[in-house]
Amino acid sequence: MAARNHTAGGLLRLPLFLLIWGVACLAMWVPATHAVILNDHPTSQSFFFSGLLGLFVIAVIALSLGNKMPRYGMPGQLLSLLATFAVLPLFLALPVQDALKNTSFLNAYFDMVSAVTTTGADIFADPGRLPPSVHLWRAIVGWLGGLLMWIAASAVLAPMFLGGFEVTAKGEPGGGGATPVLMQKADPRRQLITVARTLTPVYFALTLVLWTLLMMTGSKSLAGLTHAMSVMATSGISSVGGTEAANSGMAGEMVMFLFMFFALSRLTFSSDTVSTGDGRLDRDPEFRSGLLIVLGVPTLLFLRHWLATFEVNNAEDGMQALRAFWGALFTVMSFLSTTGFESADWEAAGQWSGLETPGMILLGLSLIGGGVATTAGGVKLLRVYALYLNGLGEMERLVHPSSVSGEGAGNRRLQKNGAFVAWIFFMLFALSLALISTVLAALGTDFETSLILAVSALSTTGPLTEVAASEPIMLWQLVPSAKLVLCFAMVLGRLETLAIIALLSPNLWRS
Repeated sequence: MAARNHTAGGLLRLPLFLLIWGVACLAMWVPATHAVILNDHPTSQSFFFSGLLGLFVIAVIALSLGNKMPRYGMPGQLLSLLATFAVLPLFLALPVQDALKNTSFLNAYFDMVSAVTTTGADIFADPGRLPPSVHLWRAIVGWLGGLLMWIAASAVLAPMFLGGFEVTAKGEPGGGGATPVLMQKADPRRQLITVARTLTPVYFALTLVLWTLLMMTGSKSLAGLTHAMSVMATSGISSVGGTEAANSGMAGEMVMFLFMFFALSRLTFSSDTVSTGDGRLDRDPEFRSGLLIVLGVPTLLFLRHWLATFEVNNAEDGMQALRAFWGALFTVMSFLSTTGFESADWEAAGQWSGLETPGMILLGLSLIGGGVATTAGGVKLLRVYALYLNGLGEMERLVHPSSVSGEGAGNRRLQKNGAFVAWIFFMLFALSLALISTVLAALGTDFETSLILAVSALSTTGPLTEVAASEPIMLWQLVPSAKLVLCFAMVLGRLETLAIIALLSPNLWRS
């Protein structure tokens, strides 16, 4: 017990960024071992020696720090998150570039930023170009990025009321007494270790269960593992180019569909960010809003077949109708959770409904995004729900200008000015979207492509680049400056604009 406490104390003395870097170095030996099993020794050496080099550098930095404790608490941890998404990929890209040998370091860096931010934008396009161990590494980086967001949501973002928590009642001035119990009696560094010990086994176990189920439905080992990691992290990374090539069929899609619910609400896997008594999933506005969208959009697409007076052959269209509905249901859930997997029946769904531009629907779903404190990106369901409640209230005032209404049971989770705060974030998101799109257009990209790239980066839904336009966007054809702009947009979309603004505030660092 004493040795265990001493080890934990040693970990607490290291800055958060060094801890994350160390985990990444150790993770490199997983694809190194995988490459040895496949007799791919050059790839194995790339990952093994990169991990060894990283551990050596970390050891040197740790020795230079000695027993010095990091000065800053929460702001320092938020800065470490920014460094993880923007700086750490410089190291993560080393084995990728060395293993491929036929790509630029900028492409490898772009790919690692895309993976660690759980965006999943595939710059290499052809899955057959990458060795299997590199596919595994991309999935591992995305999976670790998702785990980091699970942990950071409770240990870093919730205490600072960022990442969607600014809309809740706890984020209201004077509402600090509702701080989660887990955070009340722990300093920031020890709290981080505690949250990591609590959530990591859950995350690992869910991934293992999903991987097992996917293999039972027919997926090969590597394809099933990468898809399991991608679903849990909502990264959309695939070693075979998507679910349609995974050999798991509709059964595999159904299994993945069930696990995508974890991206709709934090309450599906943990109640560490809510106060006592608010943890019922059936009363969670995020989960209910997400469920309404997941069921409503496919139903409208399904009914459009008859509303548009298409001819129906009852003998043949029965099974086709069910497959079309399932294709829409799975794809809507996938893009709402910002995972980005496309159902093998999504094309049939578009043909069934007669929809010529299904990409617009996927862009809108990705902009909405999943739940607060999950691995999903986008504006987040809780903010959309706050704006929805405010809209209802304004319409009631138009009908009954003199009415006086109290707080209902549906909005107890939100602060009084929740809609105002949500609107501020929405406008910041819109301004960021306009800025990124304009810069990309100035760098030579056409308007439609610029808009799709900006939405996919800011919502961390990389597969939009392959399905939102009439033709897939070839990311490797972009100019280097455009790739760097997209890297910035992916980091901004993962941390969110309010967190970046908070880092620039002197008052936060003085607190």
